[in-house]
Amino acid sequence: MNNIPDFLKAFKDTKNDYQPLIFRLGNPLDKKNFDLLFENQSVYFVCDEIYGQLQELVKSKNPSLMISDEEYPALIDQHLSGKDISEYGVWVYYPWSRRLVHLLDEDEFIEVRTNRNRNKITSEEQHILKTKKIGIVGLSVGQSIALTIAMERTCGELRLADFDTAELSNLNRIRTGTHHLGVNKTVIAAREILELDPFLKVKIFSDGLQEDNMDDFFLGGGKLDLFVEVCDGLDIKIISRYKARDLQIPVIMDTNDRGMLDIERFDLEPNRAVLHGLADGLDPESIKNLSNQEKIPYVLKIVGAETMSARLKSSMLEIRKTINTWPQLASSVTLGGAATTDVSRRILLNQFHDSGRYYIDLDEIISDQ
Repeated sequence: MNNIPDFLKAFKDTKNDYQPLIFRLGNPLDKKNFDLLFENQSVYFVCDEIYGQLQELVKSKNPSLMISDEEYPALIDQHLSGKDISEYGVWVYYPWSRRLVHLLDEDEFIEVRTNRNRNKITSEEQHILKTKKIGIVGLSVGQSIALTIAMERTCGELRLADFDTAELSNLNRIRTGTHHLGVNKTVIAAREILELDPFLKVKIFSDGLQEDNMDDFFLGGGKLDLFVEVCDGLDIKIISRYKARDLQIPVIMDTNDRGMLDIERFDLEPNRAVLHGLADGLDPESIKNLSNQEKIPYVLKIVGAETMSARLKSSMLEIRKTINTWPQLASSVTLGGAATTDVSRRILLNQFHDSGRYYIDLDEIISDQ
């Protein structure tokens, strides 16, 4: 780009950009910057489907009416109240793809986008969920969880932590394209979430969750309401859980093997043993002194060597012999996204209160009789 406008200068690193720009054309500065996008040839694609969104909005406000196609223009004109439709709502610009999209503004956008949630999630429950903050560490398994939470709008803010970048072998379970190879996994997830819903608040920690950023992750901008831990590192598993327990934040872990979901209600049981007592002997200090070899027995105990699937158990014996690391499948990761989102929603709405380990083992539920 030549002569980059001041407001676009922050968006020059295409590998790390993930926040869209939102323009309300009734604001003179927004209108000026909006026009500069075109003058600067910064827009590659324009999507203006605002009329269809207004149709949906009118329909959602009048669910008892059978509105014909002929009736919509008058109803939409009435809703616009003389405002130019091109200036109605917001225009959202995505710097990494240079797409510009015309959308309803936040309240109306959320009303229409969540309309088909009713009444599995009521309007009152949706309003409560909008105030909630969820943190997720580990964006291989966690990407599916984050995207499902975003689609269902189970919260109003997501904090995503992972230090790793996408590799070709990740694409068996991470939903993204080959154009994102080499891009941080948090950026990939944040982009897809904000392309789905630019009004969700997303904060990324692309250096991963570490001791020096843990306060910001758990407390920055308000305390997390729920923590989802799906990372590989034993150190962070332990350190983050102690932090969550100190702050009385509930923790969910999905292992994507046999559909196992692990729930710790530190909000209701502040003295509960971390990982149901399976991590006895480990704490944020003692774990720092263990070698990788010394951590293996703890890992096997935490994941449940006796309860893991036969294929995962046999695969563990083949790591660094015939395979590089433990296997993960897209179907299992996607199932974990669904299960974690469902339980997260019920925890945040005070509809589920237990701790424990739960299995959605499809090999047992759906099998030859």
